[in-house]
Amino acid sequence: MNIKRILGVLLFNLVGITAQAQQMYFPPANNVGAWEQTNPDSLGWCTQNLDTLYNYLQATNTKAFLILKDGKIVVERYFGTFRQDSAWQWASAGKTITAFCVGLAQQENRLRISDSSSRFLGRGWTSCTPAQERAITIRHQLTMTTGLDDRVPDDFCTLPSCLRYLAAPNTRWAYHNGPYTILDGVIEGASGQTLNQFFTQRVKNITGMTGLFFPVGYNNVYFSTARSMARFGILMQAGGRWNNTQIMTDTSYFNALTRPSNTINKSYGYLWWLNGQESYRVPQSQLEFRGSYAPDAPADMVAAIGKDGQILSLVPSQKLIVVRMGEDDGTSLVPFTYVNELWKRVNLVVCRPTSAKTTFEKEEITVKLINENNQLSGFQISSSMPYKTTLRNCLGQEIKLNASRGTFQPIPSLPKGLYTLAVTTDKTQKVQQILVP
Repeated sequence: MNIKRILGVLLFNLVGITAQAQQMYFPPANNVGAWEQTNPDSLGWCTQNLDTLYNYLQATNTKAFLILKDGKIVVERYFGTFRQDSAWQWASAGKTITAFCVGLAQQENRLRISDSSSRFLGRGWTSCTPAQERAITIRHQLTMTTGLDDRVPDDFCTLPSCLRYLAAPNTRWAYHNGPYTILDGVIEGASGQTLNQFFTQRVKNITGMTGLFFPVGYNNVYFSTARSMARFGILMQAGGRWNNTQIMTDTSYFNALTRPSNTINKSYGYLWWLNGQESYRVPQSQLEFRGSYAPDAPADMVAAIGKDGQILSLVPSQKLIVVRMGEDDGTSLVPFTYVNELWKRVNLVVCRPTSAKTTFEKEEITVKLINENNQLSGFQISSSMPYKTTLRNCLGQEIKLNASRGTFQPIPSLPKGLYTLAVTTDKTQKVQQILVP
């Protein structure tokens, strides 16, 4: 290829990239109420299915819901007394803000994610031996692979007595909130600023986001409006850029945020959940499940997911952003089932067969929990194919089930805790978490 040909290709690619970047809309940072909107009819969406979506959202205690296309609002709906300027928790969806801030701190040469966390937290932040503690790095905290024991009575606890050695770092994946929360201390130790100060100066003031991290028990939980969550989604979808300001210039770190970060849980990046992978793991379990955690959602979806259904979904291939804030969808710390059910209805609206399913994963299984006298007595299964059911506790130990009665499967009396029910056919598997209070 001659030099003119090379220059021509580069110019063509540059023009293409510039045109693509110009398509992203950024709402004004100095006017949080101003936001361009797009009529869903102009996109050819199936607006006759909006009521089905709204009814589902209302029935599942949703407070706020948005769909954005190219950064512009296409669907925006609030429920009950919740309004556009109402604030709500992000729960674990806010982990992604912390991950972004760690990247900014690295970009400023304040830390390297390969650093031992003890460099910024000091000695004795765990109850491990000094050598065990030094082996834990910031990257291990970002990827939930610290090896610290998540089976302690309160896995949110950040006291040294709660942070116990179980396995060598990067040999075990566990959704452990305590070590994650202490990343706030890493950022503060590296920058000399609190997480709120750090994020406000570098992100909020530029993007027009509102909200703050507030202490809730051992946690620091971000509270903001749904539109602020959407602004963070735009920032991520634009590659860490806001309008003409490239906030995150460390492209290597930014790309790593939403790519598999370890071989143990292939559906986990740096505190982001990745769809369309070959397998995934769930909180408070050491089981690996094949397929995507949300098979009805787009395969390239990356998501920030929090308890009670706080959801920020990004679909790069379609330039879609979906935001859902709500009070209660169930008991799971990371409600995969709700994410999937939500996307089933979003798909009806955008009129696209967006799905991470493969051809062998289209078998439908439904599981309904049965309560009698305010106690869980069993579950009802619907499947057109023969199936096997397995119930395990949070340690992965199998619980022996009683003999089934037709499609009703009774279960023995269970101690308090979180359990994982797997219903498996030759073609697919349905996984559901069960909390016994």
